[in-house]
Amino acid sequence: MGRGHGKDHRTNQKPLKMDKQEKQEVEIKLSMTVSELAQAMKKDIDHIYEALLNTSIDLDNLEPNTMLGEKWIKEAVKKCGMKYKWAKVVEAKVRENKDIIRQPPPDVASLVNRPPVVTIMGHVDHGKTTLLDSLRKSQIAAQEAGGITQHIGAFLVKLPSSEMITFLDTPGHAAFSAMRARGALVTDMIILVVAADDGVMKQTIESIQHAKKAKVPIIVAVNKCDKPQADPQKVKHDLLAYDVVCEELGGDVQAIHISALKGENLLELAEAIVTLAEVLELKADPSGLVEGTIIESRTSKGKGPVTTAVIQRGTLKKGCTLVAGKTWAKVRLLFDSHNQAVAEAKPGTPVEIVGWKELPSVGEEILEVESEQRAREVVDWRVYMEEQNKLKEDQKVIEAKQKEHQESYKKERESLAHLSWKQRKATLYRVNKHRMACRPSERFETEDLSFPLIVKGDVEGSVEAILNILESYDAHEQCQMDIVHFGVGDISENDINLAETFSGTIYGFNVKASKSIQDMAIKKHIPLKMHHVIYHLVDDLKEELSSKLPPTTEENVLGEASVLATFEVTVGKKKIPVAGCRVQKGQLDRKMKFRLIRGKKILWEGSLTALKHHKDDVQSVKTGMECGLSLDKGIDFNVGDEIVCYEELEKPQRISWDPGF
Repeated sequence: MGRGHGKDHRTNQKPLKMDKQEKQEVEIKLSMTVSELAQAMKKDIDHIYEALLNTSIDLDNLEPNTMLGEKWIKEAVKKCGMKYKWAKVVEAKVRENKDIIRQPPPDVASLVNRPPVVTIMGHVDHGKTTLLDSLRKSQIAAQEAGGITQHIGAFLVKLPSSEMITFLDTPGHAAFSAMRARGALVTDMIILVVAADDGVMKQTIESIQHAKKAKVPIIVAVNKCDKPQADPQKVKHDLLAYDVVCEELGGDVQAIHISALKGENLLELAEAIVTLAEVLELKADPSGLVEGTIIESRTSKGKGPVTTAVIQRGTLKKGCTLVAGKTWAKVRLLFDSHNQAVAEAKPGTPVEIVGWKELPSVGEEILEVESEQRAREVVDWRVYMEEQNKLKEDQKVIEAKQKEHQESYKKERESLAHLSWKQRKATLYRVNKHRMACRPSERFETEDLSFPLIVKGDVEGSVEAILNILESYDAHEQCQMDIVHFGVGDISENDINLAETFSGTIYGFNVKASKSIQDMAIKKHIPLKMHHVIYHLVDDLKEELSSKLPPTTEENVLGEASVLATFEVTVGKKKIPVAGCRVQKGQLDRKMKFRLIRGKKILWEGSLTALKHHKDDVQSVKTGMECGLSLDKGIDFNVGDEIVCYEELEKPQRISWDPGF
């Protein structure tokens, strides 16, 4: 009876239950970046890194914007002691392509003649700038540092016969081959300037290659024909090797003998251009929507973003709405190549356009649209497409890296397969310890040598030329070069602040820094490097990079001796091995470092504790003399051992990067 009562009592009592902490829920999507996942989990990024430690994901290549797949998202949530729920799927609308639809080809009946667009190319110092100077009768050469044109310009020349020619002016050095190629994209023909006293050179050949690639005909201008050592015939024969066959040698390439400095035969050169233009039948449609190409891009104090363009179709007028790349313009002002305001620009003519919202890139195509709203639509679409393409590219790179890492992870696991679970854990812990020695967010502080820099130039062409040179930088193992920022215009407060944040150096090319900016740079210890010649800028940069490098240690052998006998001396209670030697080469100097070699093996490196000649302590022993010596470590000598005396010299290290000039 009593027992039954007890049973009833137990049945009615609720079992004791510990309050289990409710797991935090995390809203996840099929793919998320590391920082998005950290945000969803309300944790910092390092928690994600730590959660994914000891998995096959490559932590070293995991950045905050790296996209994680479903597997790793779930893994990280689980490892952090949370549970996941799927975020509501929002149906992503497929965006309609809003880019500009090109106009159909113009009607043949509407075509009219247009001026030819000519690019002058040639080797540095062959007289390209002097020729341009003579053609436009201005002092441009005097203003250009070192006589080398530093950015692309354009101007119109009117002949006595009323014909017009548009000249583009592209830099003539190997460093700017990318810009030079761009000049050839809008050009109808190329004047190849070759010095009669120097012949075909490296950049001459490059210019020919650019012309061939762009399928643009060439006229050869043999310059400096007034010089006594001039040999125009040799130039023409040399050009045969590059498939440039002049008319007098049975080809179709016109060759004109000129002297740019004295202005000789320039009219003959202009007539050769007009003749070739007639053969090419250069025509364009002056009606309809405007099309053109940007050949120079800069920021002007009074005008804002300004571009020089060559119009290829339509007639550009004030009030037109244009799109180029990812920016647009409502044309406020138009200027010709003499900086005179003009009302319109027809096909084949260069024109300066004022009214851009932002600075478009050199080489971008200009297309006219019907309204500002349409321009905004096009730009939005292009920005969106660029972002999408970048995401795809980034994802490809990440996937390739992760695949490579997973394969090495798999191999690592296979190599540990024979170990017990405990041993495996211990080994992996040791392997991974260095990875989390500092958290990933702090990891950048312990990086190797780096040289952060900011590049500012007068026009976009200059900045691009510098960036093209910097792209060839291949000495990252010695010193990492980081371009923190680049842009067009004078040095600004923002540049100084950026340089301070990244401990960087500012390089300015053909730009100014006001007194207040200079004072600010001095106060914040920001190096300001201002240059007007591109080669000087690159030389300066090489010097700066070299100065960052630790000195290398070079070994200089001072003397060599061979061991003839071995014995021991007792000092206190200690027996010390002593070698009786003869100096075979150079001298042994007690202050220097020594090495003991047996056969081909180095047994010891260090200092001597004693050096004696007969029974006297000496500082040095010369060739042919005998001596006794003992080492700072108790090593037994053998007869025939070699003793080498050497010094270590510190030598400044040079950066291995060679930009090609």
